[in-house]
Amino acid sequence: AYSLRCAPQVHGAARDLLDYIEATVAVELNAATDNPLVLVEDELLVSNGNFHGQPVAFALDALAMASSELASISERRVERLVNPNLSDGLPAFLTTDGGLNSGFMIPQYVAASLVGENKSLCHPASVDSIPTSAGQEDHVSMGNAAGLKAWQVLANSERALAIELLAGAQGVEFLAPLEPGAGVRATHAFVRTLSPRLGDDRPLAPDIEAVADAIRDGALIAAVGAEIGELA
Repeated sequence: AYSLRCAPQVHGAARDLLDYIEATVAVELNAATDNPLVLVEDELLVSNGNFHGQPVAFALDALAMASSELASISERRVERLVNPNLSDGLPAFLTTDGGLNSGFMIPQYVAASLVGENKSLCHPASVDSIPTSAGQEDHVSMGNAAGLKAWQVLANSERALAIELLAGAQGVEFLAPLEPGAGVRATHAFVRTLSPRLGDDRPLAPDIEAVADAIRDGALIAAVGAEIGELA
């Protein structure tokens, strides 16, 4: 399955894009975007177009796309965990009482829904333009729209990744006494500090939010990195 075999290629491509985004935003944050530029030492006022938001708009659209693809491939791995035809011995929907409990069936629905919404949000705003100011501003970046969409895609993707972590933690326990690697073991231990094992069905929204928060604030990366070394 490509969602397993090609994870490094997809994750790596997303990471490369994030490096570009970080570099672009750093340049723009440190740029002189006033118009006109006031060059005191030269006693000059220079009319310019450095205020145009195209670099940031492109970067924000790229951020949405990179995040969306991480969530997309993650949801496909969740499908492999909950589908007994693909999971190589795990119980259907990661529950032993399939007649009474739905296990991770509904969380996989949620992940699929989030990924579906991301796809509609990833059409780049930066390819659009609506003239304003009596035609003077006849080409604009639509960076604000790109930022709003990227914000929502990030939130959706954090939750989709949280669902994979919760499902993965459940799956690891079904495979005992098989021992996971150090990274998986550290991740599992951290997830279990936020969410107990799912036995009988219960609302998992609080668990998903707790893990998503840990993704967002870096607590997950810090906990795993403390066990296996710094994660670049």
